[in-house]
Amino acid sequence: MPIFTAAFLFALQTDSDATPAGGGLVHGSSALMEMLNNIGPIAMGVMLVLLFASLYSWTVILGKISTFSKATKESRRFIRTFRKASRLQDIAALTGDFKASPLAQVFEDVYETYKRQTGGSGPPRNLVPLERSAQTAASEAVTSLERRLPWLATIASTSPFVGLFGTVMGVVDAFHGLGTAGAATLRAVAPGISEALITTAAGLFVAVPAVVAYNQFSARIRIFASAIDDFSRELLNSLEEVRAVAPPRAVAPEGGREIPREVERGLYK
Repeated sequence: MPIFTAAFLFALQTDSDATPAGGGLVHGSSALMEMLNNIGPIAMGVMLVLLFASLYSWTVILGKISTFSKATKESRRFIRTFRKASRLQDIAALTGDFKASPLAQVFEDVYETYKRQTGGSGPPRNLVPLERSAQTAASEAVTSLERRLPWLATIASTSPFVGLFGTVMGVVDAFHGLGTAGAATLRAVAPGISEALITTAAGLFVAVPAVVAYNQFSARIRIFASAIDDFSRELLNSLEEVRAVAPPRAVAPEGGREIPREVERGLYK
């Protein structure tokens, strides 16, 4: 939004400076007021559409910057907590402190599946449901990070064409007025064309920040997706390792009830 406004004012000022002395548009303030008063309804509509697009794109950009920053910080803290913890219950009790972390979201879903299998203790009986839970949670986490990014791509690709539409209609209007007036001079057609070109400049200044932000955010999301996949494999490997080393249940010599043996590794205690 600040870039869009600055570009709009700069274009108006440039047009004012290019007008000959005594031509009517002499000073910047009077040129701005006269330009706004003389702008056609189509150009005004185009400018309003671009203004709304700029406001929305900057809202998405600033919101994503905050979201990605929190997700990065909390993910780093969560992975350190996960690797230091000795029990799943301890990690699960702390996931509420890492709500912005996609890794914590994956752990929560996998842990819920684990609890349904084991009741909250002991090695898992079947790793396939845990793998599916991890894949689903990873997909949901990436989808959440991608929210509203398609709007940035849409604004980036369509804003120049919206501005170009205003330019074309402005040029058509300028030449129509030239034909009506019958004065084939540059002075007669220049104000209308300069007003029309403002919409093209405005469209570019709306599109450029959206393009840059979309590309940067897409790269960040790929990094998050890779980190989520790595964490999912690390979590599932830990579950599989303990399941592999867990000793079988022992049966009492007299044939009574089974006596479970305690797993040596403390992750499931």
